[in-house]
Amino acid sequence: MDLINNSKYKIILGSSSSRRKELLELTGINFTVQTYTINEDFPDNLKASEIAEYIVSNKNEPFKSLIKKNEIILTADTLVWYKNKCWGKPKDKNEAKQMLKLFSGNSHDVITSVGFLTTKGFKILTESTEVTYKELNKDEIDYYVDTMNPTDKAGSYGIQDWIGMIGIEKIIGSYTSVLGLPVPQVINEIISIIKNEG
Repeated sequence: MDLINNSKYKIILGSSSSRRKELLELTGINFTVQTYTINEDFPDNLKASEIAEYIVSNKNEPFKSLIKKNEIILTADTLVWYKNKCWGKPKDKNEAKQMLKLFSGNSHDVITSVGFLTTKGFKILTESTEVTYKELNKDEIDYYVDTMNPTDKAGSYGIQDWIGMIGIEKIIGSYTSVLGLPVPQVINEIISIIKNEG
């Protein structure tokens, strides 16, 4: 990551997600974290990736007046799309169990959009990954939700958690995108910005 760390660019992660922070740390990139709380509501007519891109655009808004030359600000949003509906974070454990029961034995899409803001513009990168669960039984769902309490996770689960280990049979697409940040694609975009704008 010397190309990034030795460049004149400063990387800022505009996300409070501990998982996104951990993923970016694992790359060896030097970065800082700066966050703002925004409303994550979206218009009813939006579907799938349109929702993630809309929310990422909103997350980007507070940074527009603050961005400085040679800064790259990353914002991100991850959602679960299943049966033509967006499944966000459950409101409680009961709703989390209901979501996992729905996903059991089926495939759904996990969509992550990442925004890249510089003084020269704003770009969004979106990755969609298909995740397939085995048939989960009630004991498995109850055990996971009651011990891990995944109410802070879109779709009521973390792929890196116990439920992902025992329950997810197949994924098609980016594993790190399901975690919240499609790392290879993000690194490539940062390098592209440095080379093209630097």
